[in-house]
Amino acid sequence: METVEKPARDNRQRRRLVCAVALLVLFVAVLVTVRGLGRWLVREDPLAKADVIVILSGSMPYRAERAANYFVSGYASEVWVSRPEGPAEDLKELGIEFVGEADYNREVLIHLHVPATAIQILPNTIIDTEQEVQEVARQMRQTGKASVIIVTSPAHTRRVRALWSKLVGDNPRAIVRAAPEDPFDADHWWRNTRDALAVVREVLGLVNVWAGLPIRPHPH
Repeated sequence: METVEKPARDNRQRRRLVCAVALLVLFVAVLVTVRGLGRWLVREDPLAKADVIVILSGSMPYRAERAANYFVSGYASEVWVSRPEGPAEDLKELGIEFVGEADYNREVLIHLHVPATAIQILPNTIIDTEQEVQEVARQMRQTGKASVIIVTSPAHTRRVRALWSKLVGDNPRAIVRAAPEDPFDADHWWRNTRDALAVVREVLGLVNVWAGLPIRPHPH
């Protein structure tokens, strides 16, 4: 009887060992994937000359600083600034003047030697990156621009590229670039709430793009 039970007991132990090893391998794979998310989100195109540089909203002053660097280096002759939605109308009713992000980005550009005549704040306000991409493409087509350097934060680059490919395609052509001045730590993004929230937001945004954009921008 004991000789029959011993092989069965050995088989159970082997199965437990195999399950433990499989769980360990799965845990390591998940850990490596999660740790690499920050680096995976950074997806830049090769830098090249373009008709215009566009600063997407957010992460002041880093994106404007990089856009100014590209302008001064001769990569484009114009800089466009996105105009995000803000509380201007509500504050106006209270007698308070609101200076928006677009105006501050414009001041950063001027401070960094971009002529005021080369700067244009886009006319329509936007709520999210989807509307931002559509607004940039619309203005480019209206003005006959064929190529654009889009400056954004490192973690935002992959989603911007995915949105441009889905909503615009290859005409006009977009060159998506990250502002290296942005403090996003791609290799250790889980160590602070700013970077962790950025990664979660970008991953959810990419899932929305891949699913066909079922989640729409909130109404104005």
